[in-house]
Amino acid sequence: MRRCYLNAMAMLSAMGDSPEQVCELLSSGLPDLTLTDQFSNGNPLPLGLYNGELPEILFSESKWHSRNNRFALAALHQIRSETDAAVKRYGADRVGVVIGTSTSGIGDSENYLRQRAVTGQVPEGYDYGLQEMGATAAFVAKQLGVSGPVFGISTACSSGSKALASARRLLRSGLCDAVIAGGVDTLCHLTVQGFSSLEAVSKQPCNPFSINRNGINIGEAAALFLVTEEAGGIELAGVGESSDAHHISAPDPSGAGAVRCMTAALSDAGVPAEKISYINLHGTATSLNDQMESRAVAEVFGSEVCCSSTKPFTGHTLGAAGALEAAICWLALRQGFIPPHHWDGCADPALPVINLVSEACADTTPEYMLSNSFAFGGNNISLILRGCNDI
Repeated sequence: MRRCYLNAMAMLSAMGDSPEQVCELLSSGLPDLTLTDQFSNGNPLPLGLYNGELPEILFSESKWHSRNNRFALAALHQIRSETDAAVKRYGADRVGVVIGTSTSGIGDSENYLRQRAVTGQVPEGYDYGLQEMGATAAFVAKQLGVSGPVFGISTACSSGSKALASARRLLRSGLCDAVIAGGVDTLCHLTVQGFSSLEAVSKQPCNPFSINRNGINIGEAAALFLVTEEAGGIELAGVGESSDAHHISAPDPSGAGAVRCMTAALSDAGVPAEKISYINLHGTATSLNDQMESRAVAEVFGSEVCCSSTKPFTGHTLGAAGALEAAICWLALRQGFIPPHHWDGCADPALPVINLVSEACADTTPEYMLSNSFAFGGNNISLILRGCNDI
């Protein structure tokens, strides 16, 4: 099989918008979420808000003017020289775009619909295209002037990882020579209130795998990659996917779906479990996810491999989470460190023992890292990234 490389990476989230900021925050082990009632009306919640500046969108059509697209544009600016070079090298028709999202421009549509509820009229300037799930992919393609395959993926919390898997398929099928792929999701009332209605949101910073865990913190993020077959960067060495369809929102407590996608990723990468240096856990801090995931990880990897959930630093960024956490692994492989697991240290005796790394630690020879994303409906995916020290 032809190899696939993540040759440039961009990211912004509550951790910041540069590799230096992300490394500094992970090294300190001190998350910095924002306590606000902006999306929960009188009920302050810790959220993974991005508080940096966002670029303005210069296109005149109103359908492009969403916060989601501004996030995508901010990320794209970080790797614009690399993406422009790819378009010049391969041609506009040989470059594709695949973006995972679960909200698209819904947050912006909420403002328009609120005005309609008051006035009875659809406000001037509203365009349904704001909230189409393919809107951000189309926006990125328009920014770059590319005409290869362009589409969005919306499989809830696995969307960003699925976008990377799709990019690899586009390359291997010969449909593209380069793909801009990743995930973008921004905060809105729908997601914060929706997860609150499921009683899945914590009023405190999330506490994954603790006996005291009581739910997630919602966040927003963008993470984009330039994906090609040209050796360099970090290799997307393995992909494993499963769809257990156990329940519309709850994971299969046996962890069978998670076991299937982790073992499939190992098989796809052609490596044994003991070659994995680090696992970025889905680690949402809900009772059922952490129970299921610890069981699955223990079954496949035992209790020695270093593990952490980075969601206390970012919040659960939903459709962007898989891409963002792949970006954290990308950075960790490049910089030679293991991201820390931030929690209260109170292990749940009902969970199998896994090796939660409480402090960021140097690892000068990491080769393979695995990142898990487990979504509603049992839509699961595991990615294996390989550091390319041999090229």
